[in-house]
Formats: sequence, structure tokens, C-alpha cells
Amino acid sequence: MAIAVESQKRPEGSKPKALRRAGLIPANLYGHNGIESISLVVNAKVVERLLKVAAPNKTEVELNIPELQWTGKTVIREVQIHPAKGTPYHLSFFATKG
Repeated sequence: MAIAVESQKRPEGSKPKALRRAGLIPANLYGHNGIESISLVVNAKVVERLLKVAAPNKTEVELNIPELQWTGKTVIREVQIHPAKGTPYHLSFFATKG
């Protein structure tokens, strides 16, 4: 069963620290359209719940980006954790075929 996550396109010129203070985690989506990548933000609470049930490179995550009208199956490729706080710092999603 795929886990569904909704994200938003990262506002252009936004600073990652400011996003994190606002409760958003910066993320990237790779492989959805060849070599192009998309900068995203995901709600920090959603990320915490996601990481409790999803294993990087194993669990399928259905990612929905309403602004781009894109929904697809992905896996979490990388999770960066803040070294001092132990909280998620950045996520990388990779689109899977099919």
C-alpha cells in the first residue's frame, strides 16, 4: 500500500531556514521528467508521520503536487537529519516507473 503525501512547489527565492521556521521541510523530486528536478516543501508534521512508516529506498510514497497537477509513485531517496536537533532537515524523492 502506498503512502500518500501532498507537497507544494517551493516559492522561488525562499530561504530554507525561513521555510523550516514556518514548519515546512525543503524537498526535491528527481526523475519525474527525465533529468529535470523540482524544488518542493512538505509540512514538517507530515514528514514526521511519513518517516515513522516509510523506509528510504524501500517504501513507495504517492506524491501529489497540486500546483503542477502531478501525482506519481516515488521513493524517499535521502533523508537529511539535523545533527544537533535530530529533526528532518531535507528530503529527496525519486520518481519510480509505473
